[in-house]
Amino acid sequence: MSEETEVIQPVGQENTSAPTPATPAAAPEPATPAPVAKAEREKKKSVPRARRMKLSLTQIDPWSVTKVSFMLLLAGALIQLVAVIFLFYVLQAVGIFDSLTSIVSSAGLNSSGFDLSAFISLNRVVSIFTIIGVFEIVVGTVLAAIAAFLYNIVSSLVGGIHVTLGDD
Repeated sequence: MSEETEVIQPVGQENTSAPTPATPAAAPEPATPAPVAKAEREKKKSVPRARRMKLSLTQIDPWSVTKVSFMLLLAGALIQLVAVIFLFYVLQAVGIFDSLTSIVSSAGLNSSGFDLSAFISLNRVVSIFTIIGVFEIVVGTVLAAIAAFLYNIVSSLVGGIHVTLGDD
């Protein structure tokens, strides 16, 4: 598959292939040396290539990993909390808690007046999932920092991750 390229001249440079009218006040231009003119013509004819760079990721800053992981885990915990609140309201609107209470009472397990909707209140659910979210944030942030330290140790032994970036 061949690619056609169009040569674009920069602003301020004129096309030298077309004859220009002579002006009476114009002084003759000095002739450029042959090797310089030949190099300029070859530069215009050459097809631009895609640039490629080979890089190595040899060290990760543990403090930046800690900050980024903390912020991402905090956002995840907030999303989880909003999803749990939404799910609680949907289940309550559908009547799942009342249905489960009637199933428990019809099975004969309701000797002490067990009410599932009173036991699973919104305050209790939000409190439980807030505690779970805080636990996830703390554990996830510590694990991400430990992973950054371990990566730095391993990359000093093997040279890190090698990546080739291309300009397509």
